[in-house]
Amino acid sequence: MSVQSAANSATRPALLDRMGLPRPLIWGFVGLLLFMVGDGVESGYIAPFMASHGAGTETNAAVIITAYGLIVTLGSWLAGALSDVLGPRRVMLFGLAVWAVFEVLFLAVAVPSQNYTLILLTYGIRGFGYPMFAYGFLVWILAGSPANRLGSAVCWFYFAFTGGLPTLGSLLASGTEPVIGEYMTLWISLGTVIAGGIICLVGIRNAKGGDRLAAPGVTARQSIINSVSIAVKIPRVGLGCLIRVVNTAPQFGFLVFLPTVFATQLGFGTAGWLQLIFTMGFANIFANLFFGVLSDKLGWHRTLRWFGCIGSAVSSLCFYFVPQMTGPQYWVAVVCAAFYGVTLAGFTPISVLMSLMAPGQKGNAVALLNLGAGAATFVGPLIVALFLGLIGPGGVTIIFAALYVAAGVAVRWLRIPEEAEADKSDAPASAFVGV
Repeated sequence: MSVQSAANSATRPALLDRMGLPRPLIWGFVGLLLFMVGDGVESGYIAPFMASHGAGTETNAAVIITAYGLIVTLGSWLAGALSDVLGPRRVMLFGLAVWAVFEVLFLAVAVPSQNYTLILLTYGIRGFGYPMFAYGFLVWILAGSPANRLGSAVCWFYFAFTGGLPTLGSLLASGTEPVIGEYMTLWISLGTVIAGGIICLVGIRNAKGGDRLAAPGVTARQSIINSVSIAVKIPRVGLGCLIRVVNTAPQFGFLVFLPTVFATQLGFGTAGWLQLIFTMGFANIFANLFFGVLSDKLGWHRTLRWFGCIGSAVSSLCFYFVPQMTGPQYWVAVVCAAFYGVTLAGFTPISVLMSLMAPGQKGNAVALLNLGAGAATFVGPLIVALFLGLIGPGGVTIIFAALYVAAGVAVRWLRIPEEAEADKSDAPASAFVGV
């Protein structure tokens, strides 16, 4: 080995350590990013695509996406509980297999037949795929990362997760859709998901944390029950789960009807709309890092309430109404999309608060947080399915803004245990509970 090679070899681990990336799991983050890119390809146009390929109407498409979201919610909840008893490796492999098999059935059978029931079943069941894979990997990270690198490792997980869905996924679709069309773009997403899954599972196959984590006597049934009973035992954790639902439910709801608004009514086209989704996600990724630092100084409660909840109420209204008022000015839509993405990152402290509100049960609290994240994928489209035909897109947007305001009010009850805030004069404690 040359002197230069030796120097490079010594520099690489040091760089990874400074970045907070656990070296044994590095290929897992790369694979997760690719997996989520493939999953995120469809996010900007799947609703209108299904409406014109078997669903019939935008409302029927919203029903399918709502059913998909219900399965995602179930998968998000089960991923943590089953990872404990089966091991993250098996849960991730199951998620990859489900995604691939049912996407093939969706594309090769359901869509060509334009059969509403088949589309509902194949696309819906595929909803087990990404949460099982992604949240199984999150459990692997929590089990296999050094304690002093755990926070950084989790941040990189969300960086890869949101970097793919919807950010780079939408960017990929914006480049391929005009060239090969929406249908063939979905086949590209399948290949990307499979490639990411293989890279992840093969690259980390020997890393610590991939096997069963629960004690020998713990059954799958017990693990599942414990992952939800915490909401009853510690009600503030249940409230935190609901606030996590509100965090991204409007985002998933917007993906149902805003493609029509921006692509058709404002004339930006599908590619233009997909680039707006990329803008929103890109702004969100880096705003997450900013609000993570800010919340430690300003206070987790203040950051969550004012930047996350109230900020998202304002930005969601701007996202729909401002482009309506200004007309087809694309730069205005870009600014509004970025504004909404930034304020969504204001919800970053909810993860910290959820773990602190349940001392000794952080795993179960995180499982409930994942349940809220999964529930958002169907609550948003469900609201659209119920109200779009009655009050139109503007009315639905106002409902979303009202939910953000309600969440901002509810933040006051997300208190960490009294013993953790006993010394009010301590500066870090004051930051934790600042309101």
